[in-house]
Amino acid sequence: MTREAVRNLLQQLRSIILSEREHAKALDIMAMATDMQEKEALLQVIGKFDNLHPDDRPLAREIQQENLRNAYLFKATLNWIQDTMEFFGRKSVPTTYGQHGTTTNNCVNGRLLSGRV
Repeated sequence: MTREAVRNLLQQLRSIILSEREHAKALDIMAMATDMQEKEALLQVIGKFDNLHPDDRPLAREIQQENLRNAYLFKATLNWIQDTMEFFGRKSVPTTYGQHGTTTNNCVNGRLLSGRV
């Protein structure tokens, strides 16, 4: 494959990675899934090349940095969702004590998102 073709593939990959981030921020899951499939297909094609032209290495570094930036965004978002779910899973009523100094069971289990009213 020619150097120009490889450079075009790298530019397409950079464009898809940027598009993937924008779709993630807009919560457009279908478009983001399409971007991920295109990105995986391009990575399989690009992965077959052993050597990049020295002029293409800055573009490859930029792609790597943008992909890491997306990974950080996804990881931070996942952590935020997990923390939120943990918050809603905690007890919403403090522990109370009975007449003998022991804790008593409350009827509230803390599952605000349990689906029960």
